[in-house]
Amino acid sequence: MKDNDVSNNQDQWAFETQAIRTGVIRSGEREHSEAIYLTSSFTYDSAEQARAVFAGDEQGNVYSRYTNPSVKMFEDRMAALEGGELACAASSGMAAILGMCMGLLKAGDHVICSRSVFGTTVTIFAKYLGKFGVKTTFVDFTDYQQWRDAMCPETRLLFLETPSNPLGEVVDLEIMAAIAHENDALLMVDNCFCTPALQQPLKLGADIVVHSTTKFIDGQGRCMGGVAVGSKDLISEMHLWQRAAGASMSPFNAWNFYKSLETLNLRVGAHCRNAMALARWLDEHPAVEKVHYSGLESHLGHTLAKRQQKAFGGVLAFEVKGGREQAWTVMNAVTFISRTANLGDTRTTITHPATTTHCRLSEEDKARAGITENLIRVAVGLENLEDLKADLDRGLALL
Repeated sequence: MKDNDVSNNQDQWAFETQAIRTGVIRSGEREHSEAIYLTSSFTYDSAEQARAVFAGDEQGNVYSRYTNPSVKMFEDRMAALEGGELACAASSGMAAILGMCMGLLKAGDHVICSRSVFGTTVTIFAKYLGKFGVKTTFVDFTDYQQWRDAMCPETRLLFLETPSNPLGEVVDLEIMAAIAHENDALLMVDNCFCTPALQQPLKLGADIVVHSTTKFIDGQGRCMGGVAVGSKDLISEMHLWQRAAGASMSPFNAWNFYKSLETLNLRVGAHCRNAMALARWLDEHPAVEKVHYSGLESHLGHTLAKRQQKAFGGVLAFEVKGGREQAWTVMNAVTFISRTANLGDTRTTITHPATTTHCRLSEEDKARAGITENLIRVAVGLENLEDLKADLDRGLALL
């Protein structure tokens, strides 16, 4: 049954209260900390009740592939935090993107996608959806005219990440929503880098928001997951696909994400403060050629990010003086910063995008996306700032 704390005025609660109080489902045991529903199926009081639940005439759980209380609690909380009507959780961020596309697109449809997206997102649109007759045009992220010029009568979906990975470029979501809606298309935004604690794309005109919950939503590098949020009409299409395809989020992972949301605002704020200070330090370092972080006044997206986001996020990138050898020298010298491509963790991570996250892009596409051989991405964690500086300086000093 629903917790009495979840009242009809929850839409009026502040973000911090919603992150702790929305979506609660308590059992007859009246537990205070939400239970994990590790069950594959559910029982019924009678054959008549089973028929009613399976037919949708009565609310209830059927099978954890598509209905589970732990997953529902997480979905309801994410929908509240993003300001959407409905959410659908998936086994990973890529499963959430694919699920929305499978629910909304058909052969003959056209997609416009930013070039500045995660490399595997490019693979989904260019290779796999292309096999089934969905055509994708890739455009330069911040060139609004390219988006407009790429529109055609078959365009159904515009997809982007803002801030972009790894350069932190920012696009005006209100402008992008207008471009999409003027042409009867939908705008889907990957909000992974900001989370709803910093940015709520639906309130700026987007139709769908997706996350890799593996990142900042979890915040501790434990579990894989993804989620899509939007209107009931749109997200219901993903739920139907999920029911058949089974790219489901596990109840255990959902519980972890659900509990992590309680501290999201605090964690993301701390990530932002550390990243801002580290970016300023790197910007003045003699071995660094350029820093990409929208919190810096020199960043082309600074003014827009300041208006569109509550803060500038926990991910930055910087170019060392030199090439791949010098970038790897810095990475190989760190002693506690983790060499891994994951991000959004309490622990700071470092990676070389050209040979990891974006390694499958052609050299031409890397160049167009600004993925150079001397570029390093750092997802700033919650360690002591001076320790982070010292660890990075071990390699930078060698240059």
